[in-house]
Amino acid sequence: MDYTASIDILIDLALKEDLHDIGDITSESVFTREQHLFKLIAKDKGILCGIDIFERVIKKTDRNITISRYFNDGDVINEKDVIAEVTGNVSSILKAERTALNFLSILSGVATKTAMYVKEAEKRSLVIDTRKTIPAFRELQKYAVRCGGGGNHRMGLFDMIMIKDNHIDASGGISAAVDKVRSRWGDRYKIVVETRNMAEVKAALSCKVDRILLDNMKEAEMIQAVRIIGGNCETEASGNITLENIKSVARTGVDYISSGDLTNSIKAFDFSLKEK
Repeated sequence: MDYTASIDILIDLALKEDLHDIGDITSESVFTREQHLFKLIAKDKGILCGIDIFERVIKKTDRNITISRYFNDGDVINEKDVIAEVTGNVSSILKAERTALNFLSILSGVATKTAMYVKEAEKRSLVIDTRKTIPAFRELQKYAVRCGGGGNHRMGLFDMIMIKDNHIDASGGISAAVDKVRSRWGDRYKIVVETRNMAEVKAALSCKVDRILLDNMKEAEMIQAVRIIGGNCETEASGNITLENIKSVARTGVDYISSGDLTNSIKAFDFSLKEK
């Protein structure tokens, strides 16, 4: 993956959190210059994500460490698979071990959960994420969603107009809210409008917005909304999307299904780094 300054800052902060200004006081006492070979082993089945980050964290402590990879981000991995081998100064490796595994576990957990949602959606709708991410981890978590076969919603509050219920109520209606954002930004940003009922769907449709979000609607309502919209703009289902109901939501005909569950309810993927 491409590294940005923010990812490097995050890695540095994570390492400092573990090492502070002193280092690994245990390993530095026990080991000297011993060279060891460690195996990175998967203990779950799913989608790998974060192997580049894993390597970058390890090499932050010692550029002379060598890493041989056997899998790449986006690959399906199984329990007991050897993902990579790490060779170098044992003290340096142990300094980075937990931080590197934490990144890898979180990101592979996101990718694996996303792949489960994508499979249930049966390619009828594109599964996308939300802004419900671990603070400062958004760029990485959204990358993990892509590794799992999903897509990304807006990155933040700065790259897409999203008119929600608070904006609508404060403006006196959808039409007024859309007029205000167009007056301020013109056609610079894509406009998505959140709707709660058929009246709001029709109001948003009349404004010729880019996407209409169907928020917490029942499946019968979504089917009706998709029919009314008739392909004149994109459609998105959102709100209370689960692994149990996403298949039936996808069958309503919506273009996108967004779920915060992809990133805010993570089961970390289990890995171990064991000496060979």
